[in-house]
Amino acid sequence: MEGKVVIFSAPSGAGKTTIVKEMLNQQFGLEFSISACSRKKRPNEEDGKDYYFLSTEEFKQKIDNNEFLEWEEVYSDHFYGTLRSEVDRIWSKGKDVIFDLDVVGGANVKKIFGDQALSIFIMPPSLEVLKERLSKRSTESDESLKRRLDKAEFELSYANKFDVQIINDNLEAAIDEAKAVVFSFLSVE
Repeated sequence: MEGKVVIFSAPSGAGKTTIVKEMLNQQFGLEFSISACSRKKRPNEEDGKDYYFLSTEEFKQKIDNNEFLEWEEVYSDHFYGTLRSEVDRIWSKGKDVIFDLDVVGGANVKKIFGDQALSIFIMPPSLEVLKERLSKRSTESDESLKRRLDKAEFELSYANKFDVQIINDNLEAAIDEAKAVVFSFLSVE
């Protein structure tokens, strides 16, 4: 059984994860695609819920076996990716898949699924607003903040590769716009 896929991508701090969580609260028949990673599980994380935790060797073997839709080596020997089996698992339940992916992964998954996929890029109103949002998290050093902002500039250059761009200058309005676009896509037969 095949279904549809909805892809959300954005620079860190643009509000993507908050919007995806809201989409999952709707009665759209969506299920979240759990990513795989090769990093160590943190104490508060659960395998098969937060991520599928694989060893670096297991991850590389799955790459060699073409088991990923997309994957990336984010840091040396720290891989993240989307298993093809995860999409099949969700579709077998009669549900559609929702992804929360980095922009490169999002663009790649859109290429794979074509018209079966709706890709949505969440944009911050500006880099300055993004900097303020990231600073308010109080989780960033000056160096990591600069790295994230540099990466955000690069990621913003991908916006035109997505079907829809939503500017998140007002979270409630961005959520409403996302709901309307997703509902329309999923309702079309």
